[in-house]
Amino acid sequence: MKQQISEQKGINELRWQAVRSKNSEFDGAFFFAVRTTGIFCRPSCSSRSPKRENVSFFISPGDAEAAGFRACLRCQPKNEYFPGAGAQLIVKAFEFLQSDKTEIPTTEEMSANLGVSTGHLQKTFKAMLGLSPKEVLDMMRIENFKQNVKESDVTTSLYESGFGSSRSLYEKAGETLGMTPAVYKKGGKNMKIGYTIVDSPLGKLMVAATEKGICSVSFGDSDAELLNELGKEFFAADIAKNDADLNDSVNAILNSLNGEKAILNLPLDLRASAFQLRVWAELRKIPYGETRSYSQVAASLGNPAAVRAVARACATNPVALATPCHRVIAANGKLSGYRWGIDRKQQLLSLEKEKAG
Repeated sequence: MKQQISEQKGINELRWQAVRSKNSEFDGAFFFAVRTTGIFCRPSCSSRSPKRENVSFFISPGDAEAAGFRACLRCQPKNEYFPGAGAQLIVKAFEFLQSDKTEIPTTEEMSANLGVSTGHLQKTFKAMLGLSPKEVLDMMRIENFKQNVKESDVTTSLYESGFGSSRSLYEKAGETLGMTPAVYKKGGKNMKIGYTIVDSPLGKLMVAATEKGICSVSFGDSDAELLNELGKEFFAADIAKNDADLNDSVNAILNSLNGEKAILNLPLDLRASAFQLRVWAELRKIPYGETRSYSQVAASLGNPAAVRAVARACATNPVALATPCHRVIAANGKLSGYRWGIDRKQQLLSLEKEKAG
């Protein structure tokens, strides 16, 4: 039997974070395969980051090969690798988090199960994932809820997703979903969304808008990929191609990619929490050719402790360039994640630095 890791979305999203950051600590802990290339790699592979929807995870090279994938010649995943101690603890934690629970376990319960102190568990999670153990489980449950609510009512979905009460779900929903669970379930119901897809220096560019304004600006490798992502986010909306009405917006975005320094002042229609909207508004203040750290953005909002919340708001930004989340980097100057790929983030920053000079 093929040993592909079961598709528990929250867990695999955490594995995906390790792949995106090319974290060598996880080499040997799991392997990822890319359906479009037929190749499997170790997490730290230096090749261009694939699209998340094309990635599957496996527990061994043999399992990946049994599923029809071949080993990457660059990272040589069939060589013997030993995960770091922190990664090994995270893997054990994954196994614990995959168990069926109706109540969010405490840090003490997790540390007891794993045989480590609560302080060590917290330190390892934050060092390896940038999240606390509790935040990880909350993220898993929100991801499960997003899938369940498309086929059931909100109350049933929240319990099936492991939330012990509606209060526990609503406390997380504003920050993670960007809206209430009831609004999320509508998935764009009664909305009409027009879209257009054009070529750009960073690949395919899709711009989508409601009657009120632009709701999505995204990059991808194909029309089908971009349209599929839009359909998943607005699964109940009436989506149709509309090149003519979006022509001016597309030209403004393409001009910015070609070095025009003017601020993109496009009408936006964004569904988000109040905090997300504040973060995105702050990002639009970052001048062309400049960058800010996540901690600087948090401080500018008057909440220096909200660094991780700022990072999550950047990661969920639905309108590339219009809200320049690519201008936010780690405090040490390194490029962290980017929703449309770290390579595109590097290209954008290099372009802006060159033109600004």
